[in-house]
Amino acid sequence: MNEFDDIRPYRDDEVRPTINRMLADPELTDAVARLRFPKLHGWMGWLIKPVVRMKLAQQLTGINDVKGFQSVVEKYMAAMIATRVKSLTVSGLEKLDKHTAYLFISNHRDIAMDPAFVSWVLFKNGSNTLRIAIGDNLLSKPFVSDLMRLNKSFIVNRSAKAPREKLKAAKHLSAYIHHSIVNEHSSIWIAQREGRAKDGCDKTNSAVLGMIALNKPKTEELADYIKKLRIVPVSISYELDPCDAAKARELYLQRTNGSYEKEEHEDVKSIAMGIAGNKGNVHLAVGDVLDGNYADTDELVAALDHQILGNYVLHATNCFAYEMLYGKVPAVNYGAGNTPYDPAKLRVEKAEFETRINHIPSEQREIALGIYANSVVSKIANAD
Repeated sequence: MNEFDDIRPYRDDEVRPTINRMLADPELTDAVARLRFPKLHGWMGWLIKPVVRMKLAQQLTGINDVKGFQSVVEKYMAAMIATRVKSLTVSGLEKLDKHTAYLFISNHRDIAMDPAFVSWVLFKNGSNTLRIAIGDNLLSKPFVSDLMRLNKSFIVNRSAKAPREKLKAAKHLSAYIHHSIVNEHSSIWIAQREGRAKDGCDKTNSAVLGMIALNKPKTEELADYIKKLRIVPVSISYELDPCDAAKARELYLQRTNGSYEKEEHEDVKSIAMGIAGNKGNVHLAVGDVLDGNYADTDELVAALDHQILGNYVLHATNCFAYEMLYGKVPAVNYGAGNTPYDPAKLRVEKAEFETRINHIPSEQREIALGIYANSVVSKIANAD
């Protein structure tokens, strides 16, 4: 038994048996059929599912290692980008060494797409793909757990309840992150907070950085330990959020009822929605490696937040929402071209966005606008 067998991604020798197990699971076939044929799945499922199962088996024939499996995932990712993304732009990638392992800490808007886009961009740049942190709360279905771990995901234990159990899990995770980067030279992606920023406010949870530092020897300075991990802040922004209406509903129910109880497998549905939905323009901004002399995790949090918010590229939709919510034009730039926002030049696009918002129940629209507008609020505040 390896020290990290309970949380690590699958190894090459585990790939084929896992694929065989997944192909035998009817839930995988059903999920892919729903994703690929959402309109036909209901009344033509009896015909579509056997075809999907056969196609999956063909695509996965001869796949016996992680690299081979990711080559199949890459084709799906390319098809998704071609049909669901208007443009994917990147900035700051030239700062990275293709042969160096980094700890990428990103803002978190979409469960699966955030790390997928980072990994895709690295792959296209000639770097190795990432190991991706994923909460065990997302692994409610066996095929999802297998799929994620085949695709280089490792498990974050969020189900631990007792304080001692939670601390033990956090220390274990901290040791694995250090081991992956320093000993195995494999880059890692982790979100700046547990759960997505559903309200559009990107803010690092200090507990995440506290966890990362748990493995630090008592005799070592925090700054020295952090430098070994080579933390890179990442800002990802979407012109359109496929889950905006669902997020607005959840936030509305939280405010009105005081709590929100997720439906069974709701996170899996959110993953599918995020993959299948139109995202418009997407920008990925890579920051500078954090190499300051940080005295504590609070200073580290501040440095990370400053870069994530400073490098975040706004989209026209963020500006539309801010204008609709606050009744004034924000003095900001948007897009990869850093264009000054001028609503007079974007009347058609603004009308389309207003139509999108108007499809959301009226009592939830203000929250939906906030999901987009809060990025502008944060950008302005970070610039002060």
